[in-house]
Amino acid sequence: MERITYQDIPKGMFEKLMEVENLISESQIEIELLELIRLRVAQINGCAYCVDMHHKELKHLGETDLRLSSLCVWEETPYFSEKERAVLLFSENLTQIIGTTITDAMISVLSNFFSKQKIAYLSLAVSQINTWTRLMKTFQFTPGNYQVKKAA
Repeated sequence: MERITYQDIPKGMFEKLMEVENLISESQIEIELLELIRLRVAQINGCAYCVDMHHKELKHLGETDLRLSSLCVWEETPYFSEKERAVLLFSENLTQIIGTTITDAMISVLSNFFSKQKIAYLSLAVSQINTWTRLMKTFQFTPGNYQVKKAA
């Protein structure tokens, strides 16, 4: 049962969060990569609602079952590109910030694939999904109900 329903959320709160989502969407970072980040962070944070949502979004985008089921052990598989590995490592370290460090080496590897501006957007994307997972865990939105919006 939801602790805080959608109707209970203060007016404007989700709208402001969606403004940040729109900014991230305009960053020209591939949606597939953003959704991979979102799913991995949701897994780390144990947010069932967000795992359900981003799993469905990735399936809709054509992601394979093999990669989806292996995301939680990505480091041990050959299914992810060097670019994805750099982003996943960065995302995990930024999510589990206590006891971890965002090293110069990590940023250097990201720089092989992204400009400084896009690294800033990646940082925002990771921070944003961390915000969403914390809200959904607090509110206890019911997993399984999310429906992917079909393109018009």
